[in-house]
Amino acid sequence: MRKSTTTTRRSFLGQAGAGGLALVSGSAWADTTVELPLPGGPRERALTTAFPQKATMILQRTRPPLLETPFEVFDRGVFTPNDQFYVRWHWAVIPTEIDVASFRLSVSGHVDKPLSLTLNDIVDGLPRVELAAVNQCSGNSRGFSQPSVAGAQWANGAMGNARWMGVRLKDVLDRAGVKPGALQARFAGLDQPVVDGAPKFMKSLALDHARDGEVMIAYAMNGEQLPLLNGFPLRLVVPGWYSTYWVKMLDRIEVLATPDENFWTKNAYLIPDTPGADMTPGQAGVKMVPINRMVPRSFVTNLKDGATIKAGAATALRGIAFGGAAGVKSVDISLDNGVNWRPTMLGSDEGKYSFRQWQTDITPPAGAVTVMVRCTNSDGLAQPKTMNWNPTGFMHNAIESLHLTAA
Repeated sequence: MRKSTTTTRRSFLGQAGAGGLALVSGSAWADTTVELPLPGGPRERALTTAFPQKATMILQRTRPPLLETPFEVFDRGVFTPNDQFYVRWHWAVIPTEIDVASFRLSVSGHVDKPLSLTLNDIVDGLPRVELAAVNQCSGNSRGFSQPSVAGAQWANGAMGNARWMGVRLKDVLDRAGVKPGALQARFAGLDQPVVDGAPKFMKSLALDHARDGEVMIAYAMNGEQLPLLNGFPLRLVVPGWYSTYWVKMLDRIEVLATPDENFWTKNAYLIPDTPGADMTPGQAGVKMVPINRMVPRSFVTNLKDGATIKAGAATALRGIAFGGAAGVKSVDISLDNGVNWRPTMLGSDEGKYSFRQWQTDITPPAGAVTVMVRCTNSDGLAQPKTMNWNPTGFMHNAIESLHLTAA
């Protein structure tokens, strides 16, 4: 994590990101659609430009907003542009305007000194840091589950990488003074349930994790203020962990001296406590635990499945990879169904939690060509050949295969 002193407070607190944005302006649908290779459907979805501060996105749902990044965006570089960064909310009651002058972040619970921090207190009063990190929905690629499971049928675009700017969560907790015996920190934002009695969205981290110096409270991404739909004015950044912990519109931190029993920690976002979070459909008696660290993934970004390339001529392949909770050690490709693998050339390293580009050339003879791509992270964990299965469609990271024709 790097300290940063190059950007002024006005860059983030003096703009119109809190200026009464409508969540959907006009029709939520565009005139075009995109084909999706999801085995259980849908085979296509609408593209939309109707959401504030967003360019063309794949529309999953309008209430609450679920917007997927078109996959070709990932070929443009390792940092996903803010206006095409995916969006996922749990509840539909989301503020459409935020008064930056009156906004407060509260810190309460098992602390010596409860806090009520203004945005000025956070931006001007605490050391500023930057960190490149992938934000990925737990259910990214759920639409490829076989048999199909319930939930948003994402393809591979429920992820994005940004350079986050903000302050260390540790510095905020230290200012409040965590009392001996504290176990967890719990986080909540400004979004609200749509019906009375529904559980407010809250997530918790073990106190040692919350104070590890990497978990951040971000107020900017990619050098600009957070878009409203990506959590303005503050969001939690939990590098290497799935985005369910990256609470948006963060306005409340509670330090707990007892284990968190709220619905979203105890009952939701659970995975099998098995290698790769894998189980058999219908299997009973499987121990479930909260989802946590991400696992490595890699993709080809410059060619689409089904493309035709020139036989006997060098064809460039490139893509992105990330190591999950560790850095990218290597990215390899196979043209013989995984019997043999050869390394690719890695691009610049933006940090262990970031996307990393890779590239290579292939010169196949005429006929069908299947390209497999596999990332191995710096902990030695490699992508599996077969996709895992669990009832929530979480943690998919199987080796991707691209089917081409050389002619």
